[in-house]
Amino acid sequence: MSQPDSSFPWFSALSAGGLNGALVEYWIDAWQRSVLYCDILRQRGDTYLEHAASGHPPVLVFDYDIIVDGRELEQPVNYALSAIRPPDGCPKPDPAKRPFVVIDPRAGHGPGIGGFKMDSEIGIALRQGHPCYFVMFFPVPEPKQTIECVWRAEKIFLQKVNQLHPHSAGKPFVIGNCQGGWALAMLAATAPELVGPILLAGSPLSYWAGVAGKNPMRYSGGLYGGTWMASLVGDLGHGQFDGAHLVSNFEQLDPANTYWKKPYSLYAKVDTERERFLEFERWWGGHYLLNKAEMEWITQNLFVGNRLSHGEVTLEQGRQAVDLRNIRSPIVVFASWGDNITPPQQALFWIADLYHSVEDIRVNEQTIVYCLHEQVGHLGIFVSAGVANKEHSELASALDLIDVLPPGLYEAIITDTHPEMAGLEYLQGRYVIRFEPRDIDDILALGDGRQGEAAFEVVRRVGEVNQQLYDTFVSPWLRLYGNEHTARWWREMHPSRLERRWFSSRNPWLAGLRQWAEKVRDQRRPAAEDNPFWQWQQSYAQWMETALNGWRDGRDAWQELSFRTLFESPWSAALTGLKPQREYGVRKADGSWERSEMLRLKRQELEAHYAEGGPVDGFLRLLIYVAIGNGVVDVRPFNAIRRVMQETALGEDLTLEQFKQAVRRQTWLVRNDEKRALATLEHLLPTEQQRQFALELAILLLQAAGPISGEKQQRLGRLALAMGLAQRNSSPPEAPAPVKPAPKRAPRQRKPKPAA
Repeated sequence: MSQPDSSFPWFSALSAGGLNGALVEYWIDAWQRSVLYCDILRQRGDTYLEHAASGHPPVLVFDYDIIVDGRELEQPVNYALSAIRPPDGCPKPDPAKRPFVVIDPRAGHGPGIGGFKMDSEIGIALRQGHPCYFVMFFPVPEPKQTIECVWRAEKIFLQKVNQLHPHSAGKPFVIGNCQGGWALAMLAATAPELVGPILLAGSPLSYWAGVAGKNPMRYSGGLYGGTWMASLVGDLGHGQFDGAHLVSNFEQLDPANTYWKKPYSLYAKVDTERERFLEFERWWGGHYLLNKAEMEWITQNLFVGNRLSHGEVTLEQGRQAVDLRNIRSPIVVFASWGDNITPPQQALFWIADLYHSVEDIRVNEQTIVYCLHEQVGHLGIFVSAGVANKEHSELASALDLIDVLPPGLYEAIITDTHPEMAGLEYLQGRYVIRFEPRDIDDILALGDGRQGEAAFEVVRRVGEVNQQLYDTFVSPWLRLYGNEHTARWWREMHPSRLERRWFSSRNPWLAGLRQWAEKVRDQRRPAAEDNPFWQWQQSYAQWMETALNGWRDGRDAWQELSFRTLFESPWSAALTGLKPQREYGVRKADGSWERSEMLRLKRQELEAHYAEGGPVDGFLRLLIYVAIGNGVVDVRPFNAIRRVMQETALGEDLTLEQFKQAVRRQTWLVRNDEKRALATLEHLLPTEQQRQFALELAILLLQAAGPISGEKQQRLGRLALAMGLAQRNSSPPEAPAPVKPAPKRAPRQRKPKPAA
């Protein structure tokens, strides 16, 4: 047992008085931890003041160069496009690889969460050799800046990235984190030619969705009476909305974590948690501002209005409609069951708003992939090293496969490999990713139905009335008497800022804390883990967390009950002009006559391709016919195809975009009429040698994902008969047999990187 140090005489006196040694050991440890804990809070405050004095730069761990400053555009915005410099140890960016663009959320905090550490979205892109860009923003918005101004600036940013990489393997892969996700969705829907696959990470697009008994944040708009509170905060801020209020709302979702678990974890692990805590708090305490007009647009069109997934958002004074069905590139959605800010329902139910069935998605030639994590929280989607090295890494590695997936709805399943797994030679890393087909009912099954969302339509109507009353009778007076001095005072009085300034070196009451902490570190005596008083402390901490969670659950239940009592009442619906029994969810974004005619002409154009094409088209049709049965797409056969096409003359000049269009075209032809697709294969593979080679190659590639299933064996048999070949058994040829390397050619001028 450790003895108390002579520099703390009162501890020695207690020991001499005959107190139990375990108690003395615990109190020495507890006192030392208290000093160190307060000193870490002091360092947090100093970091906050230094960060504010330096202009709140992004908290990226990577160096960067600003290549387009939004403040210098014709319509200035406080956004900028920066190019990330690869750190030591990362490969030099390959100009032939598609660039990555990360858009961070502007939801109260500053930018940088997408590149917070090496194991992050930006770090994964750099390690894989992709050029990487980051859309950042500054603390204070430009005067008269609106969401539409930001939308225009981000279009300019993407145009610049495309100009810098004219010969890359594909259009930029763009990641939108949280609030950056809906901004990215709007951009991709209105300028689809600028983006490749897009990843919406923890991004809400269907704001009314959720599960009864959970997701209390969606009830806030109704309990506050609509969107007028956001306008009030903007007027008190002299036309600017303080992002600290958004952060406080997030913190109140989990009071146990905010008021106990996070501070107690730092206190209990004060010797090891210091760096991690200060690193995270540097971002968490960096509060940014939004213009009142920006926040009003967000609350009225998204949080309460829920207009984005219904196709009701317009830009450029109504001339530009935002229809998410216009996105031409694959959409990847990453959500988590542990996320209490953007639950899976809010991340995915927009699909059911837009489409009646998967067939509608296919007809619209849209590819949607979603990936669900079991437990990580909202911030963990962006900052968790485990998520970065698994989900983000695998999705990034499978980008080319995602880009060529046939239109439809898929769930990405990521699993560990094992030594006996087939096709390991076609994988890099410890995981294998596959894409399993899903239906609209699978999306809706993630929740408990949509009938409860009818109440939010009532909230929307009530919010519009209250907003008009506020704009008419309250806002003019506040704007008349408000000024920048009172707005600054309101911002500085926010509890999160007061706390950080108080626990800083500027506070004279903490003048000697640094020296005390240094002395304690030199003489640190932690208590043993089997100390009974330490164990009692741990039990008490667990009890406190349980008690606060119970209070939270009671609060959330009361809020939900109040919300449903107010807004599910037939009287409320009648007073707002809605039918009491109105069913939510039947209001889809209906297609226009122009869209229907376009799809009809597209079908007519594709009909001519049954008998048109070459060996590559024939091979792809053959492979798709066999694999389309269960619809599961595995990365191993795809990587095998790419390797075969690199080692042979098959499709060597095909770019990724051409390969993608060929896959989509042949998939449509097979799905439209399987018999006709089989009957016309001989036009694409006119010789028996070509047909035999294609069939054997298909068997080889299908086997890369494991034993060929009975259904696929039957389809292979029908293919052999249709092509006039001998019926094949289940044994494929030797792996190298069908692959004949093409003769080496003289070096030629570099072309854009082919798809395979």
